[in-house]
Amino acid sequence: MYKMNEPYKLPEGWRWVRLGEVFELQQGAAMSPMRRAGISPKPFLRTLNVLWGKLDLSTLDYMDFTDEEVSKLTLKPGDLLICEGGEVGRTAVWNGQLDVCLHQNHVHRLRKKDASILPEFYMYWMQAAFKVFGLYFGQSSETTIPNLSIGRLKSFFVPIAPLPVQRRIVAKIKEMMDEVEKARTACEKQLEAVKALPSAYLRQVFESEEAKNWERKRLGEVCEYTSGIWGEEPNAETESYLVLRSNNIQDGKMVYNEIARRKVDRRYLNEKSLRPGDILVTSSSGSKDLLGKSAIFIPPDDRTYLFSNFTMRLRVIPEIVDYFYIYYYLQSPNAKKVLQLIQDTTTGLRNLDRKEFFNQLIPLPPLPVQRRIVAELKEKMADVEKLRLSIEKQLETINALPQAILRKAFRGEL
Repeated sequence: MYKMNEPYKLPEGWRWVRLGEVFELQQGAAMSPMRRAGISPKPFLRTLNVLWGKLDLSTLDYMDFTDEEVSKLTLKPGDLLICEGGEVGRTAVWNGQLDVCLHQNHVHRLRKKDASILPEFYMYWMQAAFKVFGLYFGQSSETTIPNLSIGRLKSFFVPIAPLPVQRRIVAKIKEMMDEVEKARTACEKQLEAVKALPSAYLRQVFESEEAKNWERKRLGEVCEYTSGIWGEEPNAETESYLVLRSNNIQDGKMVYNEIARRKVDRRYLNEKSLRPGDILVTSSSGSKDLLGKSAIFIPPDDRTYLFSNFTMRLRVIPEIVDYFYIYYYLQSPNAKKVLQLIQDTTTGLRNLDRKEFFNQLIPLPPLPVQRRIVAELKEKMADVEKLRLSIEKQLETINALPQAILRKAFRGEL
């Protein structure tokens, strides 16, 4: 609940006031089905146009309004906007980007009462209050509050500081936020580049001049495959087994969480169980990007694992091929191009054309060469993973900086 007492001790020269003391608040117009589009239309802002600290005008809607509404609801430069619903505290300042623009009833307009108020200062304050201090609803995380009413807003405590202090703080916040954004952009580009490395390494192997001279064999010649099984819903009295599904294949790895349990006839256990080194492939999916994704089964424990009917198991012939070599080939850009061409959607789901899948030609060097390639790729992929985790940690630190900046700003520490 909103705290009725002053939230915390302010720096000297600051004081707490109610939001309604320094701003006039105006609710927007209701967007009812009776409104007509296209007749003397006027653009209006919806909640989706108000982001954290900025406006997105790329998706404005146009409706007709009465003359009275146009007079009452037209925005002026310096108006502070806050969303009633959605992510609480999402605010932005209108800077006159259009000659005429109105706002719907879920976007409240705050217009300053005198020149001692800097709207940008309170835009940042709202972000700090909701996302950092958790003052108005007793929590410090983004949340959804369906009714941020005008009456409730008017009663909120907000800090008021001398205008020169407001200007200095806003300028400092903008400067620091710009630096954060530059750092975030640079970090995201680094992460993008690192994520592209595995494909580049695989391309170097399977599209190399050396690979052009290797023997070609069809995938079906070097491994056997079996479709999965699903079974019935178990109850407390029936024996059940762990069944890996396509959602357990993530980013080329097997993840052992949210594993299904199903009742399966024991006579199928030998045929449908997984062994170390088996490759699990998604054979049916609603998404063309997820169809054909694969991972190697490396058992996390000594329990029996089966695999679902939307997947299939590849088991290589070890005298011919290394299972990691086949796995890496299936992750390669060449193999992924094949996947885009051999999808069948006649059943409503996307299904692998298994005949074409197992007819694809694999560049196959001698087994010792395969093992050398696998060892080199494992080392490179491990390095990529370390680098990815390091950059993601940096990005996490960067993403936490805006809240730290706002916390300092409104405790008088900037």
